[in-house]
Amino acid sequence: MLSAAVILGETAGVGRFRSKAAFARFNGTAPIPVWSATTERVRLSRGGNRRVNRVLHLIAVTQGCGAGPGKDYVDKLIAAGKTPTEALRLLRRRLSDRVSRTLLADERRRANSTRASGSRPGWWCVSRPNR
Repeated sequence: MLSAAVILGETAGVGRFRSKAAFARFNGTAPIPVWSATTERVRLSRGGNRRVNRVLHLIAVTQGCGAGPGKDYVDKLIAAGKTPTEALRLLRRRLSDRVSRTLLADERRRANSTRASGSRPGWWCVSRPNR
């Protein structure tokens, strides 16, 4: 619950990002390419929103250690030759994309329901009886 609250509070509306890549750059999960002679690698971004990045890291570690789709994804990456650190970074990016997609779908659903009902969302539009 606290993780979701941090993501919602720090993101302040995912609709302001033009793509999931822009959201990943915002939260620091977008990879930065690094070249050295013939070796091409990527490294972690030191920028971005550190609070959201921390929450995504905690979620990734939890999912990577437990049973489920996160663990299966990490195991598949390690079997393909990635290091555990690289696999965790890729899982964190995948989680970032999933969060972005979910938040965007929620914003669209809320906008459509508000338009259909013709009222503003939230507790402030509830009519109160006169006292």
